[in-house]
Amino acid sequence: MPAIPPRPTLLIEEDHFLKIVPVILDPDIPDAHRRAVADFFAHDVPDFLGWCEALHGRMPGLYPTSVVWAKDQADFIAKLADADAAIVESFLVDHTVLAAAPRLKIVQKFGTIGTNIDQAACAERGVAVASLHRHVNVAVAEQCVALMLALGKRISALDGLVERGALEAAGYQIRERASAYIGYSNFARVAGLKTLYGATLGIIGFGEVGREIARRAAPFGMTTLYHQRRPLSAADEHALGARFAPLHELMAQSDYIVVQLPLNDSTRGIIGAQALAHAKPGAFLINCARAELVDRAALVAALDSGRLGGLALDVGYDEPARPDEPLLKFRGRPNVILMPHTAIAARQNALSDLERLCANLWRALCRMG
Repeated sequence: MPAIPPRPTLLIEEDHFLKIVPVILDPDIPDAHRRAVADFFAHDVPDFLGWCEALHGRMPGLYPTSVVWAKDQADFIAKLADADAAIVESFLVDHTVLAAAPRLKIVQKFGTIGTNIDQAACAERGVAVASLHRHVNVAVAEQCVALMLALGKRISALDGLVERGALEAAGYQIRERASAYIGYSNFARVAGLKTLYGATLGIIGFGEVGREIARRAAPFGMTTLYHQRRPLSAADEHALGARFAPLHELMAQSDYIVVQLPLNDSTRGIIGAQALAHAKPGAFLINCARAELVDRAALVAALDSGRLGGLALDVGYDEPARPDEPLLKFRGRPNVILMPHTAIAARQNALSDLERLCANLWRALCRMG
C-alpha cells in the first residue's frame, strides 16, 4: 500500500475572516466552528459545506491541511518551523523570519499591499509570494461611495416623495410650471443637493479598503486627502491620486470624511470631540469599518449641533442595536443613514476571495510539491 503523504501545515495570522479557512481545509476543527461558519454563509450560500467539498475536488491534495493560528509576530516565528505555508496580513516576513521556516513553500498576503513581505528574501529561499485582490474590500469601497452619493443627493430622504401631498407634508414647496420660460427640474425646491465632482474626500486609514475608495473617487473628479501613521511615497500618492494630510487638516478641508481603520487600542475613538471640532461645517461622515473608531457621544453632539452635515454608518456600536442606542433618535432624518452592517455585500464575494486564496496554496503545495 502506498504511503499516505503527510498533511501540509498552514500557519495563519489571526483574523476573524480567515477563520473560514480551517472549515474549508482542516477536518479536525470543532463542529461548533464548522456550524458557525456555515451559518455565516447560509442566507446566500445554503450549502457552504457542499461548496467546500467541490473545492476539494478541484484542488486535489490540498485537503486535508492542518491549520495553526499565530496570535502575534513572536508566536508566528515560533510556529514557522513546522509550516509549509503561511497566510499573513500584517506580520513581517523577512530574512530573519524565513530562517525559522525550513519547510515554507508559500507566503500568501491577505490583500495586495505587500510592504511587510521581503520579496527578494523569499525569492532567494525559493518561497513563493502570492497576493489577493479581495472582492470583499471592493464591496466595502463601493458601499462607501454609495453612501456618499446617497447623502449628497439626499436619496434616502427623498425616496417615495413624489406626490404633491407627500412633498408638502415633508416641508417642500411645489413651484408652478412655467414651461414657456423654464424647465421643471427639482420642482419641489429641494435645497442643498451636492455633487461628488469638485468635492474633497478625506480618507482616514489608507490601507486596502481606503485605496479602493480613492481609486473610485478619482473618476468622480474628487480631490482625495488621506491620513495614516506614515505617508506613502510620492510615486504611490501620484498613482492613487491622493495627498497626505495631518488629521486636523483633513477634517477641516474634507466635504466627505471616510473612516477606514482597523479597530485597536490606538484607533479606538480616534475621531472624538477634538477631531470633530475641526471638521468642515456641514461635512458628511461615512463609517463602514468599525463604529468604535468614532466616539459615540462626540458624534451625537456633532450631529445635534449641525457641525456634521450628515452621517452614514454601516456598522453599529452594538449589533443589532440596543433599543436605547442614542443614534436611533436620528432615524428617519434626511441626513442620517443607519445600515445593518451590509457593506461586504453578497457572500459570493467571500467565496471568490477564498477560492483564489486556496488556489494559490494548492499551486505551491500540491502542483509543484
